[in-house]
Amino acid sequence: MRRHVEFVALYAFFAALATAVNLASQWTSLAFYRGEGALPLAMVCGTLTGLALKYALDKRWIFRDRSVGMGMHMRKFSFYTLMGIATTALFWLTELGFDALSPNGSLRFLGAVIGLAIGYAAKYRLDRCFVFRAAR
Repeated sequence: MRRHVEFVALYAFFAALATAVNLASQWTSLAFYRGEGALPLAMVCGTLTGLALKYALDKRWIFRDRSVGMGMHMRKFSFYTLMGIATTALFWLTELGFDALSPNGSLRFLGAVIGLAIGYAAKYRLDRCFVFRAAR
């Protein structure tokens, strides 16, 4: 039981870290560009930075995947990204919904945190079944 709690805590910590990187990237993008399409651009920037960090952490520490080689790495990252499409859509819709609910966009990041939390929980199950199944 203790090992399970430690595992969940580590996964949650990595999800929180990737969320922070995602939101920091969004904030930075919005600080530099406020023109047309600024929010979708910021969301893409945040998603890419958070995805890359979370993949590296999950591969090594969560799934203990020791596979090497550029071909294997790219294949797994591609599957990892594919598994994230639905969860990313959920996250983006939640963020955009909260943004629309607040007149000045003040709830946008709350929506992002909620959407990311739900998405990461679903993504773990998908990654365990389809991306890192041989590493278990």
